[in-house]
Amino acid sequence: MLILDLLKFINIGWIDTIDILLVAFLLHQSYLLVRGTMAARILLGILAVVAAWAVVSFLEMELLSNILGQFINVGVIAALILFQSEIRQFLLVIGKAHYFRNLIMRSFFGATKTQVKVEAFVEASIQMSASLTGALIVFEKEDDLKNIIKQGDEIDAIASPRLIISIFNKYCPLHDGAMVIGQDGRISSVRGILPLSENTELDPELGTRHRAALGVTEVCDAIVLIVSEERGSISVARHGRLYRNLSPLDIRRKLLLYLTEDRKIVQAEVQKIEDELD
Repeated sequence: MLILDLLKFINIGWIDTIDILLVAFLLHQSYLLVRGTMAARILLGILAVVAAWAVVSFLEMELLSNILGQFINVGVIAALILFQSEIRQFLLVIGKAHYFRNLIMRSFFGATKTQVKVEAFVEASIQMSASLTGALIVFEKEDDLKNIIKQGDEIDAIASPRLIISIFNKYCPLHDGAMVIGQDGRISSVRGILPLSENTELDPELGTRHRAALGVTEVCDAIVLIVSEERGSISVARHGRLYRNLSPLDIRRKLLLYLTEDRKIVQAEVQKIEDELD
């Protein structure tokens, strides 16, 4: 009864509900950004300093309280310096207005079929996997990849299995780095340099190629196809997640799904492939 009596004095309107949901969303996004990174340990250190300051202030230890208070007074500036990478990623998440635009467009008009010839990349990745040829292929979506393209060697070529395999051949001077595929399905550049993931919870066995794939998908909506040079395994990275040891059919499914974001198109294409195999 006491709890019910207290609830009568709490007046929560729809504005308050939206306020709570927005704060919960911001806290959740902040947690996702710092989870598994060095920023999480820095945040724990800052919380420890604040807790220590509260304790010494309560105990009226003036000298130590003043010293710790100086750290807290410059907390905003220190946070901007220490968490500049995480803040940048957070602003990128907030700034992806095209996500909601695309969601509305797909709801009314449906997804458009991708211009990328998925089969060419599947065939090339299978052959490179068999020959233990490493590869890193980035598919551009809504987010602009001009910075990555400019850092590499810009080309404009039709993506065919032979050309893809030739470029990633270890004797080719263009094999090192990432290949960028534009929204039109053509090869935009090669030898691109990607940012490495700072996630400390990644499998220690993952090499630079896989960390670079995760790194670029953490800051943009690109899809990355990876072929391991050591094991020949094929993986796909998206939104900071890595899907490893994929079969040829899994590669087709994921590339079609992530590039079109329409399960009906994926089912139709996969069914067509299965019918051809039968």
